[in-house]
Amino acid sequence: MILDLPLILETRRNHALEHASLHVLAGKYPDRHMAGHSNPTGFFLLANVPTEAVADAVTQALTRLRAGERTLAIHAGCGTNLATTTLLAGTLAWIPLNGRKSTLGKLALLPLALAFAVVGYSLSQPLGPWLQANVTTEAELGDLQVVDIVLVRKGVHRIITK
Repeated sequence: MILDLPLILETRRNHALEHASLHVLAGKYPDRHMAGHSNPTGFFLLANVPTEAVADAVTQALTRLRAGERTLAIHAGCGTNLATTTLLAGTLAWIPLNGRKSTLGKLALLPLALAFAVVGYSLSQPLGPWLQANVTTEAELGDLQVVDIVLVRKGVHRIITK
């Protein structure tokens, strides 16, 4: 399966660990804005917190995922949710407007397009987390190991895995 190809699987596992680490950090720093970005060699955490706190959060996240807390791999702020909502609502809103040449014709169908967008938004709410759980993250970490945690600059940490 394509999701199990090496670079993709590594990214999905790092994405799960990134989310879990953000959950742990949010518990300690609930008022801080945080974000992350994963790739096959690890992930970045954007959070103005001490490196020691990042190291503790990553270690705790790794332990908890290995213990079976798969829900830690799902994060409400994930780009998967944003992309799902945007694409589904936008595509459904476009359907009634497609093929209309006149501006007046498009304006007349705007209420219908908005209704379609609301349907798309509603459908995206369970779909985004499902996509995270089944496509963009992999909570079963296999032999993933944290190699290093590096402060790139204030508020940016690089977590290197193998």
